[in-house]
Amino acid sequence: MTGIILAAPGSGSGKTTVTLGLLRALRNQGLPVRSAKSGPDYIDPRFHAAASGAECVNLDAWAMQPDRIRALAAGDAPLIIEGAMGLFDGAPPDGKGASADLARILGLPVVLVMDVSHQAQSAAAVARGFANHSDVDVVGVILNKLGSPRHERMVRRALEPTRLPVLGAIHRQFGLETPSRHLGLVQAQERADLETFLDQAAQIVRNAVDIPALMARSRPLTGAGQPPAILPPPAQNITIARDAAFTFAYPHLIDAWRAQGAEITFFSPLADQPPAPADLVILPGGYPELHAGRLAANSRFLDGLRDAKAVYGECGGYMVLGDGLVDAAGTRHAMAGLLRLETSFAKRKLHLGYRDLRPLGGLWDRPLKAHEFHYATTLRADGPALFAARDAEATALPDMGLRAGNVTGSFAHVIDCGA
Repeated sequence: MTGIILAAPGSGSGKTTVTLGLLRALRNQGLPVRSAKSGPDYIDPRFHAAASGAECVNLDAWAMQPDRIRALAAGDAPLIIEGAMGLFDGAPPDGKGASADLARILGLPVVLVMDVSHQAQSAAAVARGFANHSDVDVVGVILNKLGSPRHERMVRRALEPTRLPVLGAIHRQFGLETPSRHLGLVQAQERADLETFLDQAAQIVRNAVDIPALMARSRPLTGAGQPPAILPPPAQNITIARDAAFTFAYPHLIDAWRAQGAEITFFSPLADQPPAPADLVILPGGYPELHAGRLAANSRFLDGLRDAKAVYGECGGYMVLGDGLVDAAGTRHAMAGLLRLETSFAKRKLHLGYRDLRPLGGLWDRPLKAHEFHYATTLRADGPALFAARDAEATALPDMGLRAGNVTGSFAHVIDCGA
């Protein structure tokens, strides 16, 4: 089991496109490869899976214990981890959960993907600073967004004294931009040109990156240690919404619940499918606000929710359990009416950060680690709360979510069990 981390000095450096190109290039060569994404990200892993043909896992150094991370990272094929934000960027106050923490936990080296579009000799100072900042081993750089051969020569010459090898030099590309919306990139399944995009990225990486030299710098992952703590399944028989409106479900949780004996099925609210009879219906997050009119009209789906034994919703799923959802155009759509909740996208406000949760009743019976990331405004929320919450700095937050009999939900995305 070997691995390597592709990180960057900051967001927007191009590490996602480089990672996707590398994964697809290795797959096209018939070489086995696996991938992981640092942190609480639902969208990039779907692109990874499409590029490599293998499921991508999330590795979250804030929310997961080291043994859990090591167990999820284990596998037979080489592992390529895409970092998040800058290499040392994590949760406040001290950056816990950064890609650098994954490097330490797994004992892996880092290759920096550097956007040098507005730099020349200064790129060497940035690379040297990252390489010498901590005990994380930076073993090379990939220069991205170079403007010309002359620009490349200038940057390469400046880097020579650092003794950091240049493993790739990618010139500025046009037409490879990844469309985005308020929660990040447009989802992989929404891109009709996905295969073309991935093959183009693979060709660019194949032509501009020394792939054998890069992969030769990968190292064995550190040992698994003690058996990891795993969040038990919240029910024996679970059915989960899965379609373009409800895509934000963590594979590591579903896999862990299956491994512990839970029976899991899926259904599509957008296809007006009612949930199958089950002990628990889960509505994950996603983009229900983009499909609110269609969901409001799908009576078989909504009636199935109302007849379910128990229902739990996260973020977008939580909003669908409410009385109404106002879309970005200001139109209100009636939802399931199972919680006294009204939410709106007409006036957006960012809510972002890790959450330590203590259940106040309902579905969960232990502390949880979670993440919140949405732009919805709560217009009304009446009823007992689901969680007491603290942020990453242990500051108490207002109680989160709602409970109404067998129906519960909140804006938090559960990642794993807490301490």
